[in-house]
Amino acid sequence: MTRAEMRKAATKGGKRGGAAAGGPGGGPGAGGRGGPPGKKKFIDYPRFGKQGFRRWLPSWRLWLSAFLVVFAACVGTVFFIYQSTTVPPLKDLVKEQNNIYYWADGTELTRKGETNRQIVELSDISPNLQNAVIAAENETFRTDSGIDPKGMMRAVYNMAKGGQTQGASTITQQYVKNAYLSQEQTLTRKVKEFFITLKVNQDMKKEEILKGYLNTSWFGRGTGAQAAAQAYYGVNAKDLDLCQSAMLAGLLKGAALYDPSIKGNHERAEARWKWILDRMVETKNATAEERAKCTTFPDPIKPVPSSNMNGQVSYLVDIANRYVMQKDKTISQQALEKGGYKIYTTFEKDKVDALKKAVDDVKAETLNPQKRPDNDNWVQFGAASIRPGDGAIVAIYGGDGVENQHFDNNADAQGVQVGSTFKPFVLATAMQVGVTTSGEDKGKPKRINADSRYLSDDLSEIRRPDGSLIMDETTGKPYRQKNEDKGKRGYVSLRQAMQWSYNVPFVQLNQDVGGQNVANIAEQMGVRKESFADPKTTTFPLGTSTISPIRMADAYATLAASGKQADPYSVKKVEWQGSARPGFNKPDLKQALEPAVADNVTDVLVNVAKNGTGSKSNALGRPVAGKTGTTDQNKSAWWVGYTPQLATSVAMWREDPTKHERLSLNGTGGKDSVHGGDTPTDVFTRYMKAALANEPKMDFPSPQPVGTQVDSSGAPSTATATAAPSATETAPTNAPDPGGPQPAQPTATQGPACVPGVDCPGTVPTPTQTKTHPTGGGNTPTCIIPGLCGSTQPTSTATATDPPTSTGKPGKPTGSATPSGAPAP
Repeated sequence: MTRAEMRKAATKGGKRGGAAAGGPGGGPGAGGRGGPPGKKKFIDYPRFGKQGFRRWLPSWRLWLSAFLVVFAACVGTVFFIYQSTTVPPLKDLVKEQNNIYYWADGTELTRKGETNRQIVELSDISPNLQNAVIAAENETFRTDSGIDPKGMMRAVYNMAKGGQTQGASTITQQYVKNAYLSQEQTLTRKVKEFFITLKVNQDMKKEEILKGYLNTSWFGRGTGAQAAAQAYYGVNAKDLDLCQSAMLAGLLKGAALYDPSIKGNHERAEARWKWILDRMVETKNATAEERAKCTTFPDPIKPVPSSNMNGQVSYLVDIANRYVMQKDKTISQQALEKGGYKIYTTFEKDKVDALKKAVDDVKAETLNPQKRPDNDNWVQFGAASIRPGDGAIVAIYGGDGVENQHFDNNADAQGVQVGSTFKPFVLATAMQVGVTTSGEDKGKPKRINADSRYLSDDLSEIRRPDGSLIMDETTGKPYRQKNEDKGKRGYVSLRQAMQWSYNVPFVQLNQDVGGQNVANIAEQMGVRKESFADPKTTTFPLGTSTISPIRMADAYATLAASGKQADPYSVKKVEWQGSARPGFNKPDLKQALEPAVADNVTDVLVNVAKNGTGSKSNALGRPVAGKTGTTDQNKSAWWVGYTPQLATSVAMWREDPTKHERLSLNGTGGKDSVHGGDTPTDVFTRYMKAALANEPKMDFPSPQPVGTQVDSSGAPSTATATAAPSATETAPTNAPDPGGPQPAQPTATQGPACVPGVDCPGTVPTPTQTKTHPTGGGNTPTCIIPGLCGSTQPTSTATATDPPTSTGKPGKPTGSATPSGAPAP
């Protein structure tokens, strides 16, 4: 045998010997190398007689045993929880609790809670409402088991992964959800809700479940069918007709979306009303003949507010509630209605009172609806005041009060164009991002300063960055931008253009920096993205966007804080059952603008307040910066101003409450037109005097240099253009105001109306070629390509409709003033 064969034979022999030694009577060999255990264990794991990984692989007997043990434990747990679960009496489910709101100093602002909850028997609830609810919410209610397993699994899964809690789908589940609804939207609560549903479905009749559901459901103006019937239609629940019942049933999907008395909801509410009526016919809960009688949507009666919600209180509570729900997604409107929260706000009582007094005093002095019913009716104000560098909303003015049937919160109005108060965003963008018409060495846009000069002549053509003319798609001719002032001021600095709110320079500057860049900077400063008009439109820089007073105050507060932006907030702490809810810390500060950029824009706006269209603010007696705004057809007027301690926006407009239609302010207060530098600035100044009475006068930071002077194409090498010396806005009339100053027309140096090298020959005229133009006319260089350069000025009727017509300042500077055209000051 070879050595290999000998080793192999020895190995085999060793194994045989080991096996023999481990057999019966083998003695100590039973535990020898390679032998199995001498005795099988009770739990065969690791497995007897197996080698390698198979020793650790459980057998089917082990799997089955483990499953049976776990199953028995689960069944026992379920049985125990089910037996120990009790269904609370209906009266305990509707215990009333108030929400308590506090001023910034910790004193009580108000209490809010339901006062008209009434538990009624099912026989006292109209069968029409019962049937409408079943058709809309759970058509199989009368025959199902009360559980929707798929819906429950979706809700549990969504909660487990951190998403929003989904609602239950059957009426039984919704009833249980109403019973246990709280801020604790957790898996533990969901499991408990599941067992209560099983118990309810087992122990209660369907009629009892439906009674409990209709008595605990939230309908928007109250909890329960009886409260809802009284609040929406002034009748008892048993007297609701089919049409009214279908409307109330629609509220169960979400009163905030389907209450027709809330602005913007009516069309959606009516569509759901029709759908529910149709569903009632489909599910045999109503006949086609009964459905045919509901031809007109049953509009509810006007809500009757609680007396402790009068004045500005309801608007303060509205702002606070919406902020709470935004910050803590587990707190719904229905949870707030159920009550039990302590909400500590940022509102300062003295400032809220001062802002209301300022508005009331100005209205009393300027408006006379009896004398001027066609002009002084339906005048509305919205205002907000915010601390720069913090974001705290210290005061708002939301309207005339719910006691006067004014339910919309004007401080958060979303549909009022802001006019020329938008222009500082364009200037800030040019300083921080730069203009694409003049690149730096590395090809980046060149950042400019407020000394940069732009053409300000009325009815000037507007060019894209490549020099091509923007065309009016309606007329096929070059688009010409209007100012409010029809004069020819030539090339003026951006500081002067802001001072007198000329439209032309900022429309051209917006083209040079890019409308989307302007929108991005404004958003960084605090404006909501959804508030913007289309940034691609030519008139975007003139304030066609509809931004709320709160957000305008916040954006200007960013300038006051040297570029630091904080999201506006109205609540600093929320308590539930003695414990503070998380997530209500002060918002973080973000550097939205470079400090030098913000301070330079502030310096420009100080000049507006001191020497320009906002000169009424000089009565404040301390450094102030701000900008006026007046919109197309004089449909709104704004002043947004600030000191280092406080930023405040004031908006004014007229709106037909029956049609929610904006009306012109022309003729309001007996004036031909109303502008931002007039009534809104007056309200601002009165309020700020009181609000800052105990605070020291502070100067704004000295602005550090930023950018370089970059003149627009065609600007002469020198310019003598100056702004009009009047500190008032211009009026749409050529006749001077007898009571106002009589400013002289400024001397202007006029450059060519076409771009050298693009659509006209030669180079920019030398200083010796410039001419001083009188108001209303002027000469332009000869152009060899007719129609491409503005050698012929259009008549005063020339407008553009696409891009949107934007009229400006038609007329000389006078003391009374405002535009009749596009967004101006």
